[in-house]
Amino acid sequence: MSNITKQQVLDGFYFRAATRRYDPLKRVSREDFEYILELARLSPSSVGSEPWKFLVLQNPELRQQLKPVSWGMATQLDDASYLLVILAKKNARYDSDFFRQGLLRRGLNPEQISKTLARYQQFQATDIDVLDSERALFDWTSKQTYIALANMMSGAALIGIDSCPIEGFNYAEVNRILAENGAFDAEEWGVSVMVTFGYRAKAPNAKYRKPIEDVVTWIE
Repeated sequence: MSNITKQQVLDGFYFRAATRRYDPLKRVSREDFEYILELARLSPSSVGSEPWKFLVLQNPELRQQLKPVSWGMATQLDDASYLLVILAKKNARYDSDFFRQGLLRRGLNPEQISKTLARYQQFQATDIDVLDSERALFDWTSKQTYIALANMMSGAALIGIDSCPIEGFNYAEVNRILAENGAFDAEEWGVSVMVTFGYRAKAPNAKYRKPIEDVVTWIE
């Protein structure tokens, strides 16, 4: 299927590093960033829910509004080629219109939809037990966004583009600023995580990870 070798993939993972400062004179092309967004769109999610939206935040004034409440990317907002805000769906219950519309897009008939929603009800109520609060449901959808986040950063590294995942910000304030500027409906969506993309301004520190024997247990 592909001519990419295992070593090439590993090289990309060794190359990837959380980039705190970007080169302002070197910009990621629109074509390359659309490739990164396609990696997000193609990402898997629990029960195929795709409970995400991706805001490409290029407006410089809005970036500056975020800077005082986003300490984790204060050094990146001026120079990153792209700032991506990943939203997670709120109140994604099995009986919501969000799920029904998703099943309709898959071409399921009414009987199939009914059976599938019953399966989702058991999944949400019993298997992962997230129906007791809006926060539990939001945490579940937020977890799905991290799959897309990882795919984007890994795919970017494979073509030499740097990135940095960001949780270092005041969630309430970032949600307020973006919602008040019309970026999304705060009743339906909330900020899960952010990520910047660009080209590093300097070589990163040496990568450290725990040895494989400390993180992997084989049960045979």
